[in-house]
Amino acid sequence: MTESSIPVADLRDWQAGGTSRDHFVRTVGESLADTGFFALASHGIPEELTRRAYEAARTFFHLPRDVKARYHRPGAKGQRGYTGFGTEHARDSGAPDLKEFWQVGRTGVPDDHPVHAPYGPNLWPDDTVPDFRPAMSSLYQALDGLGAVCLEACARYLDEPPRTFAAMGEDSDTIVRVIYYPPTVDAPPGAVRSAAHEDINLITLLSGATAEGLELLRRDGTWMPIHVSFDHIVVDSGDMLQNVTNGLFKSTTHRVVNPVDATTERFSMPCFIHPRKEVDLTPMASAVVRTGGSTKYPSLTAGAYLEQRLREIGLG
Repeated sequence: MTESSIPVADLRDWQAGGTSRDHFVRTVGESLADTGFFALASHGIPEELTRRAYEAARTFFHLPRDVKARYHRPGAKGQRGYTGFGTEHARDSGAPDLKEFWQVGRTGVPDDHPVHAPYGPNLWPDDTVPDFRPAMSSLYQALDGLGAVCLEACARYLDEPPRTFAAMGEDSDTIVRVIYYPPTVDAPPGAVRSAAHEDINLITLLSGATAEGLELLRRDGTWMPIHVSFDHIVVDSGDMLQNVTNGLFKSTTHRVVNPVDATTERFSMPCFIHPRKEVDLTPMASAVVRTGGSTKYPSLTAGAYLEQRLREIGLG
């Protein structure tokens, strides 16, 4: 499977403006309303930066376990620094995911910025992997900017003010999660790299992974493999965007399956675009009208939604 398995939106159309931008907006909106996924082409993130970030990740995750454990912050609920292997599980899953990860919160702001108040400022392995901070910070800024464009396209598709959704993410605790899936040779029965789940946030942007394994659930109940290359960024809508649009934009179930070759490792770096914690996710009136006229999703804040999910996946 290639990215052509899901619709492709070309960022050059957005940049061109006019009817080309209108085409970009339709592609984004129709894709998220149909499958909840699309691939972003001509995204502008240099392959060199992505490879550099992966090399820094590889260096860190190959460190001894006791060294990596120094970068775990108790009480941060996995939202900053390192989280060890087998800690997180999918909602309603009885087996832990076969992964460990590092989470980077908002960069480019002071450590005492309000966005860092709940979990503390970012941790960085400067003493062991000096390039980790600059590489991940640069990638964070690039993905965060692309996320704002995608969210503006979503608002335009709904004939809402262009900044409706992008404004929700300004100064928010958007996360870049650097994930390591070790070889699965000793995996316990029933455990997979990432069990079937939906993302909690507004939208997710997934840079090219280092190995296959991502699959999304089709409406007919079958799983479709999605190839993620450095040429495209896979974008999907999350539960929060689904909530505020009353289900117009779909939060599609996806997973990462175990490899055929159990000695294969995998790295990925999804960027989860989050709204600020005080943002009200009550379904918007225009979306309610477009989805049958009745409210199908609850009224709650983004902060309450996130805390609920963190408990459900074993991080709360």
